[in-house]
Amino acid sequence: MGRVVLDGHILEDAARRIRVPAERRPVGMVFQDYLLFPHLSVVENVAFGLRARGVRRAAARRTAQEWLERLGLPRVADAGPRTLSGGQQQRVALARALATDPHLLLLDEPLAALDVPIRAEVRRDLRRHLREFAGVNLLVTHDPLEAIALADRLIVIEQGRIVQAGTPAEVTERPRSPYVADLVGVNLLRGRASGDGIDLGDGGRLEVVGARGGDVFAVIPPRSISLWRSRPDGSPRNVWRGRAAGLDLLGDRVRVRVDAAPQPSLVAEVTPAAVTELALVEGSEVWVSVKATEVNVYPA
Repeated sequence: MGRVVLDGHILEDAARRIRVPAERRPVGMVFQDYLLFPHLSVVENVAFGLRARGVRRAAARRTAQEWLERLGLPRVADAGPRTLSGGQQQRVALARALATDPHLLLLDEPLAALDVPIRAEVRRDLRRHLREFAGVNLLVTHDPLEAIALADRLIVIEQGRIVQAGTPAEVTERPRSPYVADLVGVNLLRGRASGDGIDLGDGGRLEVVGARGGDVFAVIPPRSISLWRSRPDGSPRNVWRGRAAGLDLLGDRVRVRVDAAPQPSLVAEVTPAAVTELALVEGSEVWVSVKATEVNVYPA
């Protein structure tokens, strides 16, 4: 490695034979499994990084206690880590990382080990503290909701390669690969624009508004797709027959995958009441309708 600089601090410089030990670098780390020291109390865990850098015990404990108070844990300072809930342990791990005033904060799937009921609560707390953090934070996650909620900028890696980078709005509104589209939960089609439509290949065509010539992507939000048991009347310019290939209940919505070759296969999102009303089951024949105005088109 040649030279590594973080916020003006030289961490590695082979030519000058500089190598700052890991424990003295201005970097904080929050692990997926907390990794709190079981033989230390909560306050001693938070003070550990400060003590490793030569801060006197009393001063380190004061700073640690301040961080516990900021994270809503003032009463567990003398407790052992194993007596805490998962959410409390993760807050302690965050306090330990922030107590050293790092310039770079690394978070390795910080919510993955938490139970679903408390994950949203800890995510809200984490978002607030990351916004107050003056340095750079780098978060690794497989959860798109977590990434969108916590990050200012997303970098999507597929098979070890960066496939897209941008703000959460840019990535969710204009995905550039099926993998990214699947992560953010939208339908992504690719074709060649001509007139008021997009030729998708294999005979499929999608009518849109404002398409220009050339290769384009088309995004269709699942909630913009309507399902019917018979051909619908009215104004939708995109109507075709398909078959329900799968139904997945997600909270208060049901995602229905519809195979409709040669027209595009899409995922629609409807309410459980609509599934009951339409008597939808896997294998049901359905009609799909999509308004041309609901399709977002951009250059490929």
